[in-house]
Amino acid sequence: MIFAAIVAGGTGSRMGADRPKQFLELAGTPVIIHTIGRFMHHAEVDMVYVGVHAEWADELERMCLDAGFDMKKISILTGGVTRDDTVRRMIDRITQEYEISDSDIILTHDGVRPFVSDTEISESIKAMQTCDGATLCLPSTDTLLYSENGRSIDSVADRSKLFRALTPQTFLLSSLISAYKSLTAEQLEKVTDTASVFTLAGKPVSLIIGSASNIKLTTPEDMRLAEMMIKEKDDG
Repeated sequence: MIFAAIVAGGTGSRMGADRPKQFLELAGTPVIIHTIGRFMHHAEVDMVYVGVHAEWADELERMCLDAGFDMKKISILTGGVTRDDTVRRMIDRITQEYEISDSDIILTHDGVRPFVSDTEISESIKAMQTCDGATLCLPSTDTLLYSENGRSIDSVADRSKLFRALTPQTFLLSSLISAYKSLTAEQLEKVTDTASVFTLAGKPVSLIIGSASNIKLTTPEDMRLAEMMIKEKDDG
């Protein structure tokens, strides 16, 4: 089976709004509903799991019903304190509900990336034919500076070897579970995304070049850009 695991438990403090950023409206529809819809409507995805703050679980269920989603294909659960806690909770729920095989796939995705394309999802799934883990990414277009003290440059990174991580990050589920089990508590504290679980476990993560439109909505400026992107698509 192919599972999507959407992380939507954040509070969105940088957005400066009265509700988490994933529940802000984008062209009249909550961001999280845009995101969930990308996976719900993808032909290869069998089940969609969404980890959300407990205070928003009932509201998200109502939103999904209003959107006309097949509620047999979606499971909403309470997220954890961190992004990784939420991912692990979704994996635990999946393993409770299904007998996992070596061919099962999980796509972990940010709830505030509503512009992920069908092609990006399909390419992520296809990659599992030749590897156990992969992440969408973009080559870095900026020069990145390293500073130990935050006041002066210590080194300039080689931009040709740098990539910006996108999601989904996709794995054979059994391999991801194995990677988690191999990590120490100290290593788990260093996990920033699901790909880093594989990296810390010494497993390779393949790179898939994604789209620049697969943006993460973090600030008010991001929301304004997203509104413009939708308007341009509608006008086009």
